[in-house]
Amino acid sequence: MKNTSKFKIIITPEAVSDVENASDWYELHVKGLGKRFYKEIKLHLKSLKTLPFGFQIRYSDVRCVTVKNFPFLIHYRVIEETKTISIIAVFHTSQNPNIWKHRTE
Repeated sequence: MKNTSKFKIIITPEAVSDVENASDWYELHVKGLGKRFYKEIKLHLKSLKTLPFGFQIRYSDVRCVTVKNFPFLIHYRVIEETKTISIIAVFHTSQNPNIWKHRTE
């Protein structure tokens, strides 16, 4: 059984930009929705700290978690040796995954 004590979250600058852009877009269209999106992302990241292996591998060694109430996936990689979770992308589910695959290389 894998050791699932708390992992450290590392968010790449690209993933930060993904969240900021989506949050800004939602806020522009519906007041308060961008803040709700951001809060939902934070809740998911918090849960990943204790459940890093709880979601399936989708691409090579990249796992994805669906963001509740929003059509987004958080793409991440678990690095067991350093007990870290690297968030590499936060993309809308309608986007082509080839757009971000360069981030995993």
